[in-house]
Amino acid sequence: MKLTVLGPGCWGLTLAWLLNDNFDEICVWGRTQDISDELKQYKRTTKPLTVQLDNKVEITDDLKKAVNNSSIILLVVATSGIRPVCKQLKEVGVKEEQILVNLSKGLELPSLKRMSEVIKDELPNSKLAVLSGPTLAKEILNGCPTAASVASDDIKVAEFVQKHLNVPSKFRLYTNADIIGVELGGSLKNVIAIASGFADAMQLGDNCRGTLLTRGMAEIVRVSVALGASPSTLYGLSGMGDLIATCSSPFSRNYTVGSMLGKGKKIDDILNELGSVAEGVKTSKALCELAYKLGLEVPVSNAIYEAVYTDITPKEILDKLMNRKLKQEDMY
Repeated sequence: MKLTVLGPGCWGLTLAWLLNDNFDEICVWGRTQDISDELKQYKRTTKPLTVQLDNKVEITDDLKKAVNNSSIILLVVATSGIRPVCKQLKEVGVKEEQILVNLSKGLELPSLKRMSEVIKDELPNSKLAVLSGPTLAKEILNGCPTAASVASDDIKVAEFVQKHLNVPSKFRLYTNADIIGVELGGSLKNVIAIASGFADAMQLGDNCRGTLLTRGMAEIVRVSVALGASPSTLYGLSGMGDLIATCSSPFSRNYTVGSMLGKGKKIDDILNELGSVAEGVKTSKALCELAYKLGLEVPVSNAIYEAVYTDITPKEILDKLMNRKLKQEDMY
């Protein structure tokens, strides 16, 4: 059986490493400019993480070759690249029986669509699943165990992915029929992760972290339920589980962005220094636009949007959040 990983970034390469023993063949595809000489020649990358792949893993920029005869195709590209890559998959003739699994966490701008909706726009007859949960690549490479959710509108597709991507003692997968909830939990939590890093950089304390995670979770649930998600899904691995991990780890790119914002750095300088995608930056804009359309309040997310896209100071953001009109506590 063959596995194809589309996207030679940290998470994509980590998956190729993690799933090595599950498949007879593994192929990693990326654009020519995204494949380093080190990766092509030595099956290794050292920036920003060190990943050493098995010799059987093939690295290519030929998409048709990459997906040919593949049973499972993992989409691990930036959210802005999902639609272009799906258009290319259509051109090379990806087959309906091949299962596509999206692992990119975010929303498309300006459409505000979830990634599964984008994929279905371009490949309407595809077998599709979404995988999401607390999956910090660095910890997985260090051998730490974790679990995640695999969601699909077709439970048999979810079960197939669960069976073949599960790694005993390392990577435990649960099936879920709520593709909307699993997707939105993984996407929207990135905004709250920025808020958590922001607060930690300002040394606001553990009470503040607990407050931010709780009220941030309320916003995630509020918006997701309005879009058709089940509340219980948001309190599972792809929602609460991912939120806890991402909001407290220096391995999280979104947490790191928030930390640097909290120190007064500007977003362009932060992203240049980071050298990799932090999906929460664009998702903060998409989330606030969605909430506005739905008529919902998302004060934490709005604060992060302002922190990213305006010249507001960290202290001004804190004051705005803490001095809002008093209200009854609600969880969504």
